[in-house]
Formats: sequence, structure tokens, C-alpha cells
Amino acid sequence: MLSKRIIPCLDVRDGRTTKGIKFKNNIDIGDPVQMARYYYEQGADEIVFYDITASSDRRNIMIAVVRQVAREIFIPFSVGGGIRSLNDMREVLLAGAEKVSVNSAAVRNPDIIAAGAKAFGSQCIVLGMDVKRVAVSQKIPSGYEIVINGGRTHMGIDALWWAQEAVRLGAGEICLNSIDADGTQTGYELTLTRLISEAVPIPVIASGGAGFPDHLYDVFTEARADAALIASMVHYGAYTIAEIKNYLHHRGIKMRLLW
Repeated sequence: MLSKRIIPCLDVRDGRTTKGIKFKNNIDIGDPVQMARYYYEQGADEIVFYDITASSDRRNIMIAVVRQVAREIFIPFSVGGGIRSLNDMREVLLAGAEKVSVNSAAVRNPDIIAAGAKAFGSQCIVLGMDVKRVAVSQKIPSGYEIVINGGRTHMGIDALWWAQEAVRLGAGEICLNSIDADGTQTGYELTLTRLISEAVPIPVIASGGAGFPDHLYDVFTEARADAALIASMVHYGAYTIAEIKNYLHHRGIKMRLLW
């Protein structure tokens, strides 16, 4: 059995880590370079870095900050936001990332997934999915819709269909973010996570809603996620990564431990 992964998420805007609730009312949390190093030293399995306004602002990712973070950590590092082309992917990978995450750009141009997988390998290509619960309809039979541009633009695309299509195109991993749960600290969206986890043969990272260690236990056991993104529960100092891992380890979840 593979170890489950705990992945701190750094949402970055204007060079600073920020955190909001349901993609709104973001506040400044701190310096992403210092935070990445801190979480690495605590035992994070990976770090995820999202330039959260690059797509909506139609600009390139803050590559200098990516490069600075990569110098401070020695664990897998995934970067997303404003990646629209193979050249963008190449620049991020050369800056020190192991993976690139495509979200809005992939919805607009799905071929970028296939092109990235061919050029760099599927293991480098993460599909970021921002998903919102909606009424079940002929167009959205799962009841979950893809939303892009930082939660601003509803696309009328069914989330389950899009996850399976991304696998067909060559995505190696899915980072599944529930907009409804994001920042609430009331738990992951288990129904959505299990729906996608059981439908695709690639790893699924659950994102949005973690507030207590038992939320991670639930998403690993009930929703079958391969990894869990965390933010608020560590950003605000409620828990350390070591405390979270120790809790999960004692409840029978396989973890990579430092001790």
C-alpha cells in the first residue's frame, strides 16, 4: 500500500501567500518562500504553489517566486496558475518544479494536456479542477460543474466527464478542489472526491475544507483520495504537519514519517 500524502497548498497573489473562503475575501498569510521551507522541514510530502490570479489577469506565472521556493525545498513541487503553453510548462519545470498544474487553460484548450504529457511525461501533468455543486441536469448529470478563472466563470462542463477526458488525454494526476468547501474548515467534499476517485485510474488529491485531522482520515478512507491538500489548518497554526501525520498513523493510515 502506498503512503498517503499530505500536501500544503500555497495560494499566491502579488508574491504573497493568501487564503480565502470559497475563493473570496482573501487575506495575507505570509511569505511563500519561508512558508514552503517551514512545511518542508515539518515533513510535508509535497508542496503545491498556485498563482491564483495569473489566469484571470491573463498574465504569466511569477516565475521568480517559483525559482525561490524550489531552492528551499527538496520534495516534489507542483506549480499552477497562468500556464497556457508548452513553453510555460518548460519554464516552470526548469525553475525547479517537478509537476505543472493546468486548470483554466486546459478547459479552454484540452490539447495542452496531451501535448504536455507527450513532451514531459504524464507524471508531470496535473489537472487542477475547481468544482461547484449545481442542480443535476442533462448537461451536468453528476451535479458537479467545472468553474474556471479562480471560481469566476461557470463552464457548463460536467466534472466527472472532464476528469475522465483528462485521463484519456494523458493527465497523470488530478487535484480536485471543491469551491463549496474551500476555506470552510468543515471537511472535504466526500461525495465529489469519491465520485472522481472511483472513476479514474490516476491519483486524486482532495482539496478544499480541511480543518481537523479527522477530515483527512475521512477523505482517505471514505472518499479514497490518494493525497490531501491542506491550507488553513496549518497556515493559522492550529496543527503542524507532524501532528496531523501522527494522528493518521495511529488511526492506521500509512504515512511517511520523519521519526
